[in-house]
Amino acid sequence: MGTILKGMSRVRWHELTHAYGSAEEVPGRLSRVAWGDALTSASALSDLGLWLGELSVFDATAEAVPFLWDLAVTDSVASRSGVVQLLLTILEQANPPRLDVQYAAHRAVLDGRTLAARLAGDGDVAVQALAQNLVAAIDNHVCEACRPT
Repeated sequence: MGTILKGMSRVRWHELTHAYGSAEEVPGRLSRVAWGDALTSASALSDLGLWLGELSVFDATAEAVPFLWDLAVTDSVASRSGVVQLLLTILEQANPPRLDVQYAAHRAVLDGRTLAARLAGDGDVAVQALAQNLVAAIDNHVCEACRPT
């Protein structure tokens, strides 16, 4: 699959779930975001938003976040700003079916802090603005699932 989305085929997507059931279609949507034209990329990203972060976070969300980071930092991806927005949405999501799943999804976003900082200086103004918001959200993140015990 090239340098972006490397390792995606090693994830057992069919065993994971998203908001509407099996996550087996997530890799196809990630690929469409990566290599699709603007319309295809935006449509696939819309599906991913609904499946992985807008309603709640799921086990597939935590597995997808590293690939979302790949997409966010790849200049050839048509909808990078939407990807950054989805990462922010996932971090802000506090309606998990399970706290351990929320923790894993949030941790995956938090672990990309250096990438977010890099994107905060991006040449695309939309990516830059959203990345600045994401950096602030990462730096100020506090939630029940992520609170130290």
